[in-house]
Amino acid sequence: MSVMQSGTQMIKLKSGTKGLVRLFYLDEHRTCIRWRPSRKSEKAKIIIDSIYKVTEGRQSEIFHRHTEGNFDPSCCFTIYHGNHMESLDLITSNPEEARTWITGLKYLMAGISDEDSLDITSGFHFGISGLFYTFEEADKNGDGLLNIEEIHQLMHKLNVNLPRRKVRQMFQEADTDENQGTLTFEEFSVFYKMMSLRRDLYLLLLSYSDKKDHLTVEEFAQFLKMEQKMNNVTTEYCLDIIRKFEVSEENKEQNVLGIEGFTSFMRSSACDIFNPLHSEVHQDMDQPLCNYYIASSHNTYLTGDQLLSQSKVEMYARVLQDGCRCVEVDCWDGPDGEPVVHHGYTFTSKILFRDVVEAINKNAFVKNEFPVILSIENHCSIQQQKKIAQYLKEIFSDKLDLSSVIAGDSKQLPSPQSLKGKILVKGKKLPYNLGADAEEGEVSDEDSADEIEDDCKLKLCYNNGTTEHQMESFIRKKLESLIKESQIRDKEDPDSFTVKALLKATHEAPFSFLVETRAHQVVQQKSEQFILYNQKQLTRIYPSAYRIDSSNFNPLPYWNAGCQLVALNYQSDGRMMQVNQAKFRMNGNCGYVLKPQQMCKGTFNPYSSDPLPANPKKHLILKVISGQQLPKPPDSVLGDRGEIIDPFVEVEIIGLPVDCCKDQTRVVDDNGFNPVWEETLTFTIHMPEIALVRFLVWDHDPIGRDFVGQRTVAFSSLVPGYRHVYLEGLTEASIFVHITINEMYGKNRQLIGLKGLFNKNPKHNSAENNGHYVRKRSIGDRILRRTASAPAKGRKKSKMGFQEATEIKDGTSEPTDMKDTEGVIRRTTRSLQARPASMPVDKFLLMGLSSPEWETMKDTKRDENTSGKMLPK
Repeated sequence: MSVMQSGTQMIKLKSGTKGLVRLFYLDEHRTCIRWRPSRKSEKAKIIIDSIYKVTEGRQSEIFHRHTEGNFDPSCCFTIYHGNHMESLDLITSNPEEARTWITGLKYLMAGISDEDSLDITSGFHFGISGLFYTFEEADKNGDGLLNIEEIHQLMHKLNVNLPRRKVRQMFQEADTDENQGTLTFEEFSVFYKMMSLRRDLYLLLLSYSDKKDHLTVEEFAQFLKMEQKMNNVTTEYCLDIIRKFEVSEENKEQNVLGIEGFTSFMRSSACDIFNPLHSEVHQDMDQPLCNYYIASSHNTYLTGDQLLSQSKVEMYARVLQDGCRCVEVDCWDGPDGEPVVHHGYTFTSKILFRDVVEAINKNAFVKNEFPVILSIENHCSIQQQKKIAQYLKEIFSDKLDLSSVIAGDSKQLPSPQSLKGKILVKGKKLPYNLGADAEEGEVSDEDSADEIEDDCKLKLCYNNGTTEHQMESFIRKKLESLIKESQIRDKEDPDSFTVKALLKATHEAPFSFLVETRAHQVVQQKSEQFILYNQKQLTRIYPSAYRIDSSNFNPLPYWNAGCQLVALNYQSDGRMMQVNQAKFRMNGNCGYVLKPQQMCKGTFNPYSSDPLPANPKKHLILKVISGQQLPKPPDSVLGDRGEIIDPFVEVEIIGLPVDCCKDQTRVVDDNGFNPVWEETLTFTIHMPEIALVRFLVWDHDPIGRDFVGQRTVAFSSLVPGYRHVYLEGLTEASIFVHITINEMYGKNRQLIGLKGLFNKNPKHNSAENNGHYVRKRSIGDRILRRTASAPAKGRKKSKMGFQEATEIKDGTSEPTDMKDTEGVIRRTTRSLQARPASMPVDKFLLMGLSSPEWETMKDTKRDENTSGKMLPK
């Protein structure tokens, strides 16, 4: 790292130039790479967090163009960074320098630095290096000491709004050396520790330690069993945690866990909201392909919009290693008889088809071995189709051979497990009336430009008048054999799409494709039949050609109808891609997620108010307790110097329409460092297998709200107990929650199990007779409820609710003031006084009170009892 910070002279290759000699160096905070001289000045940098990968040797497109350069491959490396996979191609003077930079960058990408021997690679620990960077940033005059003014400026940057008297008191307690009035790094560490003390975690520790400042092995085991719902907790497991997380050597010797060790454990990956078992493939992978959702990419080669952006081979490497299992290749005639890949009828750049196939072959099975589907959109002449067939055969080789796959039931698609290591080519057979000497022809399985006016498109003609011998031509047999081997074929002409035609094709070939607009019509008109159709067929949904900005449509309606391949623009960040990533992360991010059993057999109406009345529902009780180190909004005009944020948390359920809803906490003023909300939100989920839970943190503003961060998790991957929700892309920012999940049958009767049937406690029986099961609160619950919440100064608690979408489809019109931009309907009739700020939700159930909210809903909608809500009787 010190070598990188000192700087190294390297040649920076650029397309069309001979290369520029620049001094590259790692900045003092080790957060970005800079170079000089540069006309861009401050913009001449690459942030470490934006680096996607570092490759050795002459592998990039720029290096390939500089064929005249006699560069030693061991001195060459490429840094890919940014959302558009831009490349920085560098050449060092000797191999040792290249190795130093490659190794150093990989360590920095993993979150490891020289001074940090702690395990911070998972992003859950604020290690010594992170604290040192904070100290250096606060040291404005560079004297290695912090005075009180520098501390005040740091507090503002960290979103901490403490009284100056309190800050000075902590400053004086930490300032113990001879130089009074300044803090050394060691003293600053003590100050930061005092400032960061988590009252919620401290009270939780006290509740299980009999008011001591530490937990014994037995007390810690009790906490793990009662609160974290962990099974098979052994003494040895607890001792391992103490040895790993406890800071005090004295506590380690006595086998106890103090507040610092307990805080480190609760902040670790062991207490993340995401089930660690779901980081690996855990679902049954032996079912037919049609029983899985499959991660799919649209126009995979593009780095940006659909009109002017660059096409890059590296995009295939990126999406495949991100878990995508279906990639798209648009083939067109290129110069010198070589087919190229680009977006037709546009000004996007072109890349060689051969390079694309080689990149797919190299990266297809790096992260997992489950099959990759190659969706070919073919617009080539016959001669260049020969090249396509040749490259597919030569490069993929045995990966196309399915002779070893045990067919079993010939009417059933093979499973992902049986197809491991295989590449399936999805394309359309050449027409039988095409001769061997034909110059033009088209085997495109879909045309992503099929919505564009015909006058704007190049016309391709067919050659008629063929003989039987010509029908047996070499090229037709070669392409047809590839498609036959893949077991994937199209079922009908793309111009004949109607609901009737689609549903009649169920017993034909096993693959269909629909543009989003046509798929929307099918989902709207025949959702139940579409679910049946997708139980035997594979359906690919792709974006409309009019999405020239590469925006993404909402994949949810199509997942709800059982569509397996919902293709999105992976190059476009945003809500839809975050939802897509959360969907496939729940099975080891392998690109295959098992559909719910109800979608594989039988059918149901996904738009019904109670789509699965015979199945148990899930009741999610989510207590949002506190936040930690929430930054200022990323688009803040003043950056770190802007106002301290006023955060609130919004929780959204994404799934069937009846399950889609939002709720939010109140606003905490002037505190992004450690805000406390202590609010309980409740949700009912009818089909938990496909539901997602989305956590969003916003900064309240008098004229709106600013986005701070988000985390989306599959409902099935939630872990009960006290958990931290780490916001994506923000190393330390998190919210602390408590999760309880209960089951409900019929009209929301809680499942209390057999043990409850024989419980003779009269209080419990009375609650049961009322149709409600009241969770017995632990000691930790009761103490945490007394935790002081940061006040919302002069602002009443506003807990905005959202109506459940019963029988609501995408085309339903609602007043504009009731719908948010994502189509979720707000409860405009909900009273702000529905629940006092000091009264928890479960107290309504315990006392049998009628909430004003429910009284309003009873008056306006008498038949709401059938929708699955737990109405007080």
